[in-house]
Amino acid sequence: SEPPMPASLALVCVAAAGSVYPGTDRPSGSESSPARRLRLGQLLERGREQLLQPLKQHPALPPSLLRLSSEQPPADVAQAWRHLRQRTQGQASHSLAPCVAEVDRSLGTDAALKADRRRRSWGRRRVGSAQDISAATRLEAQRLVRELSAFPSRGSGAELQLLDAKTAKKAKKRVLILISDTGGGHRASAQALEAAMAQVSPGKVDVSIVDVWTQYGAWPFNTMVEGYRLAAKYPQLLWRPCYFLTSCPPIMACLNLQMRLSCSQGFGECMRDHDPHMVVSMHPLTQHVPLHVLQRMGGGERKVPFSTVVTDLGSAHPTWFDKRVDTCFVPSDAVRKVGQRCGLLASQLRQHGLPVRPSFWTGGHNRADLAAELNLDADRKTVLIVGGGDGVGSLEAIVGEVATEAARRVPDQAQIVVVCGKNARLEAKLGGKQWHGVDVRVRGFISRMSDYMEVSDCIVTKAGPGTIAEAAIRGLPTMLSSFLPGQEAGNVPFVTESGFGEYSARPRKIATTVTGWLQDECKMDAMSEAAAKAGQPHTTGTTAIASDLLGVLDGTRISLLESERLLQISSRAEQTGIAVSS
Repeated sequence: SEPPMPASLALVCVAAAGSVYPGTDRPSGSESSPARRLRLGQLLERGREQLLQPLKQHPALPPSLLRLSSEQPPADVAQAWRHLRQRTQGQASHSLAPCVAEVDRSLGTDAALKADRRRRSWGRRRVGSAQDISAATRLEAQRLVRELSAFPSRGSGAELQLLDAKTAKKAKKRVLILISDTGGGHRASAQALEAAMAQVSPGKVDVSIVDVWTQYGAWPFNTMVEGYRLAAKYPQLLWRPCYFLTSCPPIMACLNLQMRLSCSQGFGECMRDHDPHMVVSMHPLTQHVPLHVLQRMGGGERKVPFSTVVTDLGSAHPTWFDKRVDTCFVPSDAVRKVGQRCGLLASQLRQHGLPVRPSFWTGGHNRADLAAELNLDADRKTVLIVGGGDGVGSLEAIVGEVATEAARRVPDQAQIVVVCGKNARLEAKLGGKQWHGVDVRVRGFISRMSDYMEVSDCIVTKAGPGTIAEAAIRGLPTMLSSFLPGQEAGNVPFVTESGFGEYSARPRKIATTVTGWLQDECKMDAMSEAAAKAGQPHTTGTTAIASDLLGVLDGTRISLLESERLLQISSRAEQTGIAVSS
């Protein structure tokens, strides 16, 4: 039922999308080609939805200049086209490049555009103006030029309206969640928060989860994920010095300066791509640069709410806590104290628990039924051994020792479920072994962790905050086998002092401790009760955080780009003495 998209409108949309994806030379680590195509389609659809509505309100306005009309009324056609090309950084899809080049030649803006491109910090591929132009393309370009020429001059800014109030009220508000995929916990927490927002306020919020360093960061910061994996393999040699050196304020200040200088432009593109009504950070390194960019885009004052959700449990790096945020959600008393030491006010800190996956929000399933679904024996004592999403840690040695000890002390009474994560080689190696006196079930990457925990009697895991919180919710006695220095060190006393687990890095000690638990029903019951008590805040924490964020979002009237346009309009109105209604 919608009218066909005008060719010039398609050009605007594709050019806007092309400033990030097609026709660009990104550093390695960018999204794959299928993801780029999907993202381009999403941008085109968003551009169509956003631009068709104002078109109905301003029928005399050429669609190719709709965005320009609310930002800067051009003095002439060349200025209008140059402004459009500057906003899209001179890029368009390859299929439209000849058309763009023809318009450039028709308007005589080649020299200005080349000068603009030389000033860009990203090494983008220039749109070639010497390409062959077909007759159809030349006709399309001429039509676009005529449309630009027909644009009426505006002597008053009073006609510029930001958004129709009813349309803005009905539209979904956009929440941008910033993460980095350094480990699986940040994305899992972000997805849990997205699900909680959808449950609390169904159909009213559009959430985007973005690995901002990989997709929009400059080298070497866009290789952060690979660097994390390498450092995690050598925690004492690599991770420890990196963690504690960056906790030193002078070193962190230098690093922040380097990140601002090299990544601010890319982060600005991220903000413009998603045009959020609210930004939520769920990674310690997604505070400083995004806040700086938002402040710059707001003319020195940030215009959209910014919140931090800390996903560390027993301790936290100082970079989690920036005094400029509106709210900072913490999961425990220990992390709250770190936030207070870093200068956050009591009014900024809110404590609700750690975001956990929706499957952990409820429980009480029948153990026998779940065991049958998972191909497990409900009558055996079950030990769950987890190595994290990447299957890191000394899993093979731990499994061997626990299996040997269980076969000796509780023969034919126990089963061991080993979750190898993405470590396919370890999965194949353990799956090919023969075990006597104990049943060993080997799994790869699983999506039903809640169900596996519900049928288990205890768990052996590295000290990741998400796994600890989920194990506590399920009332599992927890044996910690390793931790990252600094970041996860505080998670060990959280478990041991709460009375539902112990820590040892030695596989032999782990095996004797766990099999001792299996032989002592009273101790297992007491530890399970302590775990459930420690996990209670995390059961409802995700929905509580979502409710608070949505409460802030309800008070947000306009998005980032709308506030930026309003600022530009107000600035021009002050200069010309014209009052502009928002």
